[in-house]
Amino acid sequence: MAKAQQQREAKPAEAARPKPVHEVRLGRVKAAVWANETEHGVRFSVTLARIYKDAAGNWQRSDSFGREDLPLVAKVSDMAHTWAYQQAGDSESKAA
Repeated sequence: MAKAQQQREAKPAEAARPKPVHEVRLGRVKAAVWANETEHGVRFSVTLARIYKDAAGNWQRSDSFGREDLPLVAKVSDMAHTWAYQQAGDSESKAA
């Protein structure tokens, strides 16, 4: 019973986890864009992951990529960069 109580208590903490402001996914390669507030305004960072299902059918993620993944890594990186660049342009036009 104590284990079930711990699991119930853990769920609200999971809901409070920060989420990316934007995601790009092509096939099994995913880029997550994170916003970081600084004294100079918002700066974006990107994390890349390969998603897959394990033997039990559960979704997992890895930061290791095979040769066949690299074209998708390049593409999602470019798409994440384009999105972040557009956001910077939007904030500059709003400030003017």
